[in-house]
Amino acid sequence: MKILITGGTGLIGKKLCSALLQKGHDLTVLSRRPAFVPNGCKAIASLNEWQPEIIYDAVINLAGEPIVDKAWTDKRKKCLWDSRVTLTEELVKHIEIADQKPKVLISGSAIGYYGNTGDAVIDESSATGSDFGATLCSSWENAALKSSIRVCILRTSLVLDSSGGFLKKMLLPFRFGLGGQIGDGKQWMSWIHIDDYIAIVIKLLDDTGAKGVYNMAAPEPVTNAQFTKILATIFSRPAFFTVPTCFLKLLLNERAVLILGGQRVSSVKIHALDYAFVYPNLENAIRSLYPVKISVN
Repeated sequence: MKILITGGTGLIGKKLCSALLQKGHDLTVLSRRPAFVPNGCKAIASLNEWQPEIIYDAVINLAGEPIVDKAWTDKRKKCLWDSRVTLTEELVKHIEIADQKPKVLISGSAIGYYGNTGDAVIDESSATGSDFGATLCSSWENAALKSSIRVCILRTSLVLDSSGGFLKKMLLPFRFGLGGQIGDGKQWMSWIHIDDYIAIVIKLLDDTGAKGVYNMAAPEPVTNAQFTKILATIFSRPAFFTVPTCFLKLLLNERAVLILGGQRVSSVKIHALDYAFVYPNLENAIRSLYPVKISVN
């Protein structure tokens, strides 16, 4: 297939490009940083380079500025919106005017769509939340779903990968013996191993009957306290500390909901694709990423 990918230089995008290249696909990556586009991929700097006569068999839309890293000022919120919603709207416009439309659009989102849902088990039909992150995800999805072609939405949970992402950040305090739970530790953490994530995206790409929203999460979510205990066990480090809720609210303000809230999402719809998770268990998933215990000194 000839595939156009946005977000191809990110954590997931780079791994996905590598997997698709190994399968013999012809990849074009939209990026403002062509030098960072993976080897073997063509690079375009603007969607204006996609003229109607250029044929793509599929579009995979993973672009989006990091949502936690910077304070949600009005300027930052616009940046987050433009990198997700506005870009997706432009992408759909180009799909619709193409002389030969792609067969499928696979577009990103996140389980932040649901907001903080407590202990309830939620599936793809559950309602959206009311915070900024939920509104952002909802609008992002709606922009993609306006396309007339087959659309699959990836409601992404916490992605486990040793090369970056939230897991690498969580391990930092453990290196100094400062690991511990966040707040009361009761918030649910839905997660997925990077290998399962990539395999599911490829399955959605190939399965012409797959469409709609998919919770990209392993079948065994855990609480923050359980996650912390598993990390402490694997890396043989103490986890006595607790990051106070009031401190996080003061530090992160509106963004605190992303850390103190949680989602206990169902992966039943992924199983319905006849996909068997390679890493359904958190401890096994993390050990696969760190087969030799990392140094914490």
